Amino acid sequence: MPNISQRGVDMPASPIRKLAPLADAAKQRGVHVYHLNIGQPDLPTPQAALDAIRTIDRSVLEYSPSQGYRSYREKLVGYYKKYDINLTADDIIITTGGSEAVLFAFLSCLNPGDEIIVPEPAYANYMAFAISAGAVIRTVTTTIEEGFSLPKVEKFEELINERTKAILICNPNNPTGYLYSRREMNQIRDIVKKYDLYLFSDEVYREFIYTGSPYISACHLEGIERNVVLIDSVSKRYSECGIRIGALITKNAEVREAVMKFCQARLSPPLIGQIAAEASLDASEEYARETYDEYVERRKCLIDGLNRIPGVYSPIPMGAFYTVAKLPVDDAEKFCAWCLNDFEYEGQTVMMAPASGFYTTPGLGKNEVRMAYVLKKEDLAKALIVLQKALEAYPGKTV
Repeated sequence: MPNISQRGVDMPASPIRKLAPLADAAKQRGVHVYHLNIGQPDLPTPQAALDAIRTIDRSVLEYSPSQGYRSYREKLVGYYKKYDINLTADDIIITTGGSEAVLFAFLSCLNPGDEIIVPEPAYANYMAFAISAGAVIRTVTTTIEEGFSLPKVEKFEELINERTKAILICNPNNPTGYLYSRREMNQIRDIVKKYDLYLFSDEVYREFIYTGSPYISACHLEGIERNVVLIDSVSKRYSECGIRIGALITKNAEVREAVMKFCQARLSPPLIGQIAAEASLDASEEYARETYDEYVERRKCLIDGLNRIPGVYSPIPMGAFYTVAKLPVDDAEKFCAWCLNDFEYEGQTVMMAPASGFYTTPGLGKNEVRMAYVLKKEDLAKALIVLQKALEAYPGKTV
């Protein structure tokens, strides 16, 4: 029997989904599982999007253009203008989710063996996309003790060599909820400019910023306009994870031409998804405000609750809807599996994502978990009680 590819061997399992079989088994036993592991919002999709899907009046569900419908891209120009990001429709390529945008950026800008510098912990699928493209992730480590702030320039420059081709950031950050300051973004800009690197910037959580500090997009950075490749998605801001609509945005025409070849090879982004996403741009300001306010309250509920549990620490995330928390356990992955396999409190348990899967450096994040505050406050409060009871009962607790 032939062997699978080395790429297949090296591809990491998702830390977000790898414990799903244990959660399924717990549910089959009648245990209620609070899902803190995955960023699947439970807030409603905009009514305009649902109505657009229900009233589709087409006799054929055809291929869309490989770069996405122009009407949608032109409408997006107005959306980005609200954030002082000045684009034309031709700067925007619609992708099958933000994931495809990351993959196509890597495939278009990097050769096999080229290196990307990424602050860790980082969204785990970046590693999967890098492996798919034959690229190598090199990490600069941020720590929970320092609130996951960016390391000094020297830490980046220590990693730069002739194979270094890009820096990748997620801002606001998944998994930490960290928001890069203007100083940090300028630091990244200076490195990108000095070494003529690409800057891949994943900004899918821009709607969810919980501080008075301004949102600094990579597209706001002067002097590196052609180096920037912006990654975006409608999944989180409109609770539309399932329609698989993202975008790759760049002023670099050569990059767009290369990306288009991959877009043509996969034919087209989802037709129905684009219809829903375009309609979502008409969602009311009230929808956006209510969604934002709800996440503000959920963040307070989760972070305050976590920091009241003995031995638990979470910094206050300033964006997105995630946090990384340190737990008083010997091994967070074992603890997360134990919660699903061996523990329940009043017929309930919790599912979290072990944070080690968001680090590339072995051994880091061993006693940390990523949690998403995408459940209603009542469920978050119950989940916190269950988590505290689990920590009290866990055989490998360290406090």
